[in-house]
Amino acid sequence: MMTPSLWTKIRASYIRRAARVFARRPFTIKTEVPFISFTFDDFPRSALLGGGSILNSYGLRGTYYASLGLMGKELPTGVMFLAEDLKSLLEQGHELGCHTFGHLDAGATPTSVFEESVLRNRIELGKVAPNNCFRTFSYPINAPLVRTKQSVARHFACCRGGGQDLNVGMADLNCLRAHFLEKSRDNATAVRGLIERNRRVKGWLILATHDICDTPTPFGCSLNFFAEIVQYAVDSGARILPVIEALQALRHE
Repeated sequence: MMTPSLWTKIRASYIRRAARVFARRPFTIKTEVPFISFTFDDFPRSALLGGGSILNSYGLRGTYYASLGLMGKELPTGVMFLAEDLKSLLEQGHELGCHTFGHLDAGATPTSVFEESVLRNRIELGKVAPNNCFRTFSYPINAPLVRTKQSVARHFACCRGGGQDLNVGMADLNCLRAHFLEKSRDNATAVRGLIERNRRVKGWLILATHDICDTPTPFGCSLNFFAEIVQYAVDSGARILPVIEALQALRHE
């Protein structure tokens, strides 16, 4: 008999594979220069106060995927954003993306419940940041169920997943690939190699993480590491833009 942990691993593997194959929205990446986007999930305060400051020092902007239901709370990824952080983020020109209202697991939540949380996040944004809207989305926690992927795609220009890879050739706007920096935070050389590969193949590399501070959680990375990666990205000659702006630029390449 299969143990619950083994069954969980098999199910998660199936969901990831299905998410890669089904409900795709094909998008051809054809560009003369590579693109890079820096993204932050959950939106811990340190992602803006630390990571945002580093991006700002280079004249760059990122994408912050927020769950409004987490505002002001403390989670395993750190202390979450406050209402004033949303205002500051938008004033600095960063993109605010959707991460569901309740930070729901994309691979375990019924699609109807998940979509309801997506729509509620939109409503709550209107209360704290009027005249702003979410244009891109990031799946929380795990790869999405296929039905969820189909449902959520109707609300956004593109949706981002994980996969520890870059987007090149024929990409899927319903589940763009991303590389989570915390999985390589003890190996800056590996990330530099990915940035170099992105430069060679002229792809779109979306880098993701959570908190950015001197003592990061297991889901984030240090200020020094992040600054080093930003420098690598700048040195690669890539166009570094928030997700929605990168998508718009690639559509006009």
